[in-house]
Amino acid sequence: MKTPSLLTNPILWVAVVLTALSVLWTALGAPISLVTQIAIYALYGAGVNLLIGYTGLVPFGASVFFGCASYAAAFAIVSVVGNEFAALVLSVVFSMVMALVMGLIILRRRGLYFSLLTLAFSQIAFELAFKWTSVTGGENGIQGVPRPSFGSDMAFHIFTVASVVAGLWFLWRLVHAPFGRVLQAVRDNEQRASSLGYNTYLIKLGSFTLMAGVIGYAGALLTLMLQGVYANNLSWQHAGDPLLMTVLGGVHHFLGPLWGAIAFIVLENRLSALTENWWLIFAPIIIAFALLSPEGIHGLAQRIMRRERWTLTRAAIPARPADIAPYESAAIQVDAARPILSVRGLSKSFGSLVTANAIDLEVMPFRLHSIIGPNGAGKTTLFNMLTGVLPPNSGTITFEGKDITGLPMYARARLGISRSFQILSIFPNLTVFENVRVAVQAQRHGISGLIRDAYDLTGINDRSWSILDAVGLADQAAEPCANLPHGAKRLLEIAVTLATDCKLLLLDEPLAGLAEADRQVVAALIRKLADRHAVLLIEHDIDRVLALSDRITVLHQGRLIADGPPAEVGSNPEVIAAYLGAAKDAGAAAAPAVTRTDTTTSKPLLVVKNVAVGYGGSSVLDDLNLVVREGEAVALLGRNGVGKTTTLRALTGSLAISSGAMSFDGTDISASKTYEINRLGISLVPEGRRLFPNLTVMENLQIAARPGGLSFDAVFELFPRLKARQRAKAESLSGGERQMAAIARALVMPSKLILLDEPFEGLAPAVVKEVMEALVRLRGKVAMVIVEHHAETVLPIVDRAYVLVNGRVAFEGDAAVLEQDHKLQARLLGVVQAEATPEAVH
Repeated sequence: MKTPSLLTNPILWVAVVLTALSVLWTALGAPISLVTQIAIYALYGAGVNLLIGYTGLVPFGASVFFGCASYAAAFAIVSVVGNEFAALVLSVVFSMVMALVMGLIILRRRGLYFSLLTLAFSQIAFELAFKWTSVTGGENGIQGVPRPSFGSDMAFHIFTVASVVAGLWFLWRLVHAPFGRVLQAVRDNEQRASSLGYNTYLIKLGSFTLMAGVIGYAGALLTLMLQGVYANNLSWQHAGDPLLMTVLGGVHHFLGPLWGAIAFIVLENRLSALTENWWLIFAPIIIAFALLSPEGIHGLAQRIMRRERWTLTRAAIPARPADIAPYESAAIQVDAARPILSVRGLSKSFGSLVTANAIDLEVMPFRLHSIIGPNGAGKTTLFNMLTGVLPPNSGTITFEGKDITGLPMYARARLGISRSFQILSIFPNLTVFENVRVAVQAQRHGISGLIRDAYDLTGINDRSWSILDAVGLADQAAEPCANLPHGAKRLLEIAVTLATDCKLLLLDEPLAGLAEADRQVVAALIRKLADRHAVLLIEHDIDRVLALSDRITVLHQGRLIADGPPAEVGSNPEVIAAYLGAAKDAGAAAAPAVTRTDTTTSKPLLVVKNVAVGYGGSSVLDDLNLVVREGEAVALLGRNGVGKTTTLRALTGSLAISSGAMSFDGTDISASKTYEINRLGISLVPEGRRLFPNLTVMENLQIAARPGGLSFDAVFELFPRLKARQRAKAESLSGGERQMAAIARALVMPSKLILLDEPFEGLAPAVVKEVMEALVRLRGKVAMVIVEHHAETVLPIVDRAYVLVNGRVAFEGDAAVLEQDHKLQARLLGVVQAEATPEAVH
């Protein structure tokens, strides 16, 4: 081991700190048992931190293993083996067996339920220990436990420090082993870890069992230190001690439990000597750390040294090879003449909502097969069924001739199906290299090896470098993912998806939120990957889909309506109707007649200048300019994913803008909070309505009503249905009635501008007509911005229109002009391939 790495090794610092404390306490003439207790509790806290810091599970009742192992050690020495070393081994085995049984039960639950279940088991153990007097000694415990191998407290102290250092060395090696590295992936993103081929339930069970073994050893040491055992360590009053020490020291730092144990035990010892109400002094210290240094004592020291980072593992990555081997696809042996994936009659419904209806599909190797469709078509639901996230209600999925319909996600990944996610899904607290390496490990090594260094697996490291080089991220391998720009994160997600030796790549909106330069890079990579894999792509950038794809499948309302070459699909009448709307079809609602007025002389109400906005480093809107005048009705149009809803979120303050400026009625709202913007007069009618389901229609309106808004009588005149249903709970309303209630709720506020997000979505034609008529009656009284997917539905009732393409305004002008220009509509909104990225049309 090199000297620098030796000096930064935390195990060396554990040994140095415990040795220094031992020397100091001896020099002061203080009882060495206090330092012994610190060492024991440092190991106790480190065991708990194996779950919290590394696996992401929070056990409120880890004391069940600490306390029960203490009793097991006492029983073993007194009645079974009569030897301390054998008793320690038996206590560890007992704890691990108990954890295995408990884990099979409680790991079926997550989050708070898992935490409470551990606490419940601890409290049950306390009740048994406290009241089963004939066996446990009850309140008096078991006293006089012999310790024949250690003639003095100092001898036992030296043994304890040595064994605690050895225990922490084991944990340090464990977290750098293949198993330990996967724990961190599960902590960061369990679904993503499962999609790579890891059985996350068994991994969590393994970490839970190992935690119990470490804690059980610490509990047995405490019995030997005290030469007795008592029930109070199992009680709820002490159940949180290890958790408190870990958080106080720093839950994201390997040495955190050591600093926490020192602070907790020394402060408890000193403060309890001053007053029996020592918690009144200690609690404010904990509160101060929680508020001022959430990363605990270790994090505070790092902040002072300006070196803030998690130190749960070493920061280094394996050395980059001088020559990185070219990436080779695992799909190269696949028969190109046979479908790699076949879907027959696949259906999925959520109650009465059908999201997939008898879908038949075949995916061929070495082809880019894209799936497109309007919002709510069922595209992501299909992906979720193909990868095992959702079970289908009926139908079959066959991969390479094998029926995989009932297989879990991790089993499908092991067969060669890999996916990316609509919302960026990587491991944010791992490095770029480790993201890819842990994915490669899933197929080529699994989790075997508890103390072998994962970075010594040369074949896995070399494969990881090959994949990083293939996507252009080799130079950023050592970067934490949090430091990457959004485009690089998308490339990393594709790299992680490739790393599982996949034969079929499922990419869910990989271009979402990317700037144009990044779109070109990622699109070129996807096209290149399709030459060596089967690629199934969901994407809203229709122009690129048509340009890149070998085959396109179109879904609409859960049905497959077209499947074939891009040119054929692009001219399909049913596809055109799905994208541009079918307002003129039989049964569709005819728009009410309106008289448009010239609004150019009206006072500008909302002014948006050069606004850019995105999510988590992504770029959704770029250089957006928008004007809405008093009393004007404006349509905001565009294909899926171009930034329409993002625009409304920015206007209402629920999404902070990156640059640019917004003003409303002369007031700058660029940095205003949502409630401040609402009080100025902007109200949102959100997609999905979002009423309070357990309140009646009237109660929903009463909560929103403020002086200056429409009266209840006025909104009931606008929506007569609501008057009859005013005492009905919102959850019992039909979709149309909910939409009416959502609009009414915006009107009872003093609104100058109403933003309506997809107000006609999912409504029957008769209800669409009723809502349209209400909006027409509001024209001129209040300004409106209507986001709508189908242009033909909304253009007849608005004054002006904006069309977004990839986050920019591609058209701005009179609604009547766009309504009559069907070629322009098709170019901007339909399924046709644009010759070039549209420039703004006025």
